[in-house]
Amino acid sequence: MKQLIIVIAFIAGSLFSFAQSIDVIINSKEALRIENTLASNDMKGRKTGTPGNTKAALFIAEEFKKAGLQPADSKNGYLQKFAMVEAKVRSSNIVLGGSKLETEKLIAITPKRMLQVNEKSGYETGKIAAGDNLGAKAMSFVQSGKNYIVWVDNSFAKNFKRLNYFKSKLFANTPDVLFVLADAAPETYLLEVVQEVEEIELMNVVGVLPGKSKKEEYVIFSGHYDHLGVTDKPENGDSIYNGANDDAAGITAVIMLANYFKQLHNNERTIVFAAFTAEEIGGFGSQYFSKQYNPDKVAAMFNIEMIGTESKWGKNSAYITGYEKTDMGAILEKNLKGSAFSFHPDPYTAEQLFYRSDNATLARLGVPAHTISTSKMDSEPNYHKLSDEVSTLDIENMTEVIKAIAISSTSIIKGTDTPSRVNTADLK
Repeated sequence: MKQLIIVIAFIAGSLFSFAQSIDVIINSKEALRIENTLASNDMKGRKTGTPGNTKAALFIAEEFKKAGLQPADSKNGYLQKFAMVEAKVRSSNIVLGGSKLETEKLIAITPKRMLQVNEKSGYETGKIAAGDNLGAKAMSFVQSGKNYIVWVDNSFAKNFKRLNYFKSKLFANTPDVLFVLADAAPETYLLEVVQEVEEIELMNVVGVLPGKSKKEEYVIFSGHYDHLGVTDKPENGDSIYNGANDDAAGITAVIMLANYFKQLHNNERTIVFAAFTAEEIGGFGSQYFSKQYNPDKVAAMFNIEMIGTESKWGKNSAYITGYEKTDMGAILEKNLKGSAFSFHPDPYTAEQLFYRSDNATLARLGVPAHTISTSKMDSEPNYHKLSDEVSTLDIENMTEVIKAIAISSTSIIKGTDTPSRVNTADLK
């Protein structure tokens, strides 16, 4: 009996120590410090390609350094640099089956200064059919890594111009994707575009915590640090999109998790902490990052997006996009059994969040890559508005979400649980 009491006391003491350590490392005071810095007016809305965006990247890099992470790049340290281009069309031409059409029916996503494509060019062909989600389907072609001609059903004529969204920034070596507003491909066609191209350098911020027995297997924690910048149409004297929830909240989580897992020091798998740029203009930061890893070696990805407000279920809850596509959610719930926190399947499936966020590139390659969020997509009052300020966040609840991510991911970090893979056939 005495031995049993000692064992029980030891277990209870260990649990108390664990709970105490997580509360010390992941706490609301620290969350508020990071939030106040990232969402400050000094960052000028962190728009991709601006000095404010760079300032945010350097702050995150310094936080990774203080946490004791290893730089991901031997040359650039924590800054994962990549080249993109901004292209402005000067002239274009579209001829289908011998008939010349309005140039507005062609949107060419290409970094090339001059491009001429016809039916003999060897490009893959795709289709966006009536009833498809235009944005999500278009993004799948843009992110495919292949040269594509995509025929877009004429039912999308009113919204076709929205595909110019993908032209704002392109990888310097990205493949060509040409969207043509036509119900079907004719036997012959000619698509031409001439552009003015300007190259710019962007950067993700990436830190690594090497694993032990499973060092070549990766678990990724990520979020995006860019936002919308500054508007020329102020409201009540405010012109800065601070992006406190979108997605300074996610980056706050990534930084705090880096500190937590470094101090916990029980990761058998290598943990990668990533802060992406260019999410707001097409998810280009996460696309570049994802291409640096063999997807077969990535055990899981926790992308964290907008966790600063209560979910539709109230406090101590969040949802997981693409919940049904792997058993990762079930693993997280198992690890939280007995706690006050609960994860739920994404209730906003019509929004196609699984395909739109920074998890999408790796998910399409089979990785159990999911986004965790609390954002009420049908009623979030400050989403993409100037009012997305730190003062609108529930920092205490956000801190509990971060703790829940830390605790629920532990068995995956240790390598005792491996989530099932996404069935890529279901994503086509």
